[in-house]
Amino acid sequence: MFTKIPISCPPSNFRIHLLTFSLILGGFSLPASAKDWPQWRGPDRDGRSLETDLLKKWPEGGPPLAWKARTAGAGFSSISVSKGVIYTLGDLADGCHVIALKETDGSLVWKSRTGEAGGHRGYPGPRSTPTVDGGQVFALDQHSNLICLNAADGEKAWTVNLQEDFDGKMMSGWRWSESPLVDGESVICTPGGAKGTVLALSRKTGKKLWQTSEWTDPTGYSSVIIATINGTRQYVQLTGKSLAGIDPKSGKVLWRVERIGKTAVITTPVVHQNIVWVTSSYGVGCHAFQIDRKGDKWSAKEIHSSRKFANHHGGVIELDGHVFGSTGGSFACMNIRSGELIYRERSAGKGATTFADGHFYLRSENGPVALIEASSKELKEISSFEQPERSEKKSWAHPVVANGKLYLRDQDLLLCYDISEK
Repeated sequence: MFTKIPISCPPSNFRIHLLTFSLILGGFSLPASAKDWPQWRGPDRDGRSLETDLLKKWPEGGPPLAWKARTAGAGFSSISVSKGVIYTLGDLADGCHVIALKETDGSLVWKSRTGEAGGHRGYPGPRSTPTVDGGQVFALDQHSNLICLNAADGEKAWTVNLQEDFDGKMMSGWRWSESPLVDGESVICTPGGAKGTVLALSRKTGKKLWQTSEWTDPTGYSSVIIATINGTRQYVQLTGKSLAGIDPKSGKVLWRVERIGKTAVITTPVVHQNIVWVTSSYGVGCHAFQIDRKGDKWSAKEIHSSRKFANHHGGVIELDGHVFGSTGGSFACMNIRSGELIYRERSAGKGATTFADGHFYLRSENGPVALIEASSKELKEISSFEQPERSEKKSWAHPVVANGKLYLRDQDLLLCYDISEK
């Protein structure tokens, strides 16, 4: 089921013994970094890196390339970075695998098969991002196989299938794309369907803790986030039919509001104070909902909507009450509370956005990678460069900024750029 690849170490008995001891315990010899990127959209699932002291402008041709490797397999998944190891999902010749790579050079540490390769005819391969927490890796492949692995060696602890085990149902046919959320002893995912839209599993056993039987929408392609709204910690998820907040302990739906999407609802929601802002493409646009609470009664009402901001799947970033991201071939900024569109201007192109150290990193699906100053007044594109060795597929994997590096994945190719200020 899994393949162990020995990790090379300097010829030092101390280092070798330390690494061996760490692997036996299921951990790593390298300490965790506050600047790691352990899950989908970063430490807090908001697309924001904790990095500082990064390049404010790139040289012509882009920042220095630290390394490149063709070890990621086929697919559209982004990466996680934790304790010196990169984790992703990729199709190899014998199936889909969770793949662990060295942060220093992208070489293989281990791989663990989740299921068959392939998937959607036009866009085969996995598209979700593994979550790394407490010495374990949790990943969902394109066939709804949710797997828990030992982070040190890829050994499987448990696996479930959201379709077969929980009657999961998707809103359309592009296959499973959600990145699982780990919260304490629970793993949260969204099978959708008649048994309940959102599901909590035990991280130790994979057994069901609860499922939202009162909320039974088919699942979309969005991922669950944790938010505190009106003083109450909760899970927030978006489907093709509605948006809801869920009590983490019981799975009770605290509030739910109808919000009809079309074809594919993908972008992760963002929360600012008591406002949840969501967006999708296919002519739908964006909507903002104010969430209120009086005693035990919750309510959600739409405060504005617009078709002028429609993010397809590249994600949006909330900063200081504004939301930023790609809408078509433009880059836009909107005031979350008022719905005022501050600007919408042509940019590097339709793509995925990440924030770090006062700048947005826009990775267009067909064109260049751009560095954009985080301004709520006007679009200020500072630098750009063309990704080398582009595949024939669209570059949908979200860019990642971790430990002074910018990571770009394009199918099996993983590029690592040094963006730290010297």
